[in-house]
Amino acid sequence: MSLRGQCLCGAVAYEATQLDGAIMHCHCTTCRKSHASAFASTARVAREHFRWLRGEESLTAYESSPGKMRRFCSVCGSHLVADRSAQPHVILRVATLDDDPGSAPAMRIWTSHAVAWLNPKDDEPQYREMPP
Repeated sequence: MSLRGQCLCGAVAYEATQLDGAIMHCHCTTCRKSHASAFASTARVAREHFRWLRGEESLTAYESSPGKMRRFCSVCGSHLVADRSAQPHVILRVATLDDDPGSAPAMRIWTSHAVAWLNPKDDEPQYREMPP
């Protein structure tokens, strides 16, 4: 299995040969702020299963908490991975994948940080495009 992904502008691309953890929706404050979203969908990928295909020189990093580096494309700002150097994995931002990972999110984490206006029941009306 090979999962490929990239940033919004395409300057940075990567490959993960597999996901090594469940897909999770993280509601922590730093994920919400770094993604400008109610949560971030993430999954662990062992370092030996992850590699940059292009644009590694276009990455910039921000230390959002002690020892945790969030890696962004310096051109478009897409957040691609986060990591702690001592850990054997990176935390992949699943929404940057171009390929279907073949699994659905298994859990929500850091819900103590969740925003009050988010309804995780997913019972809102759904539209394929903008509503009429």
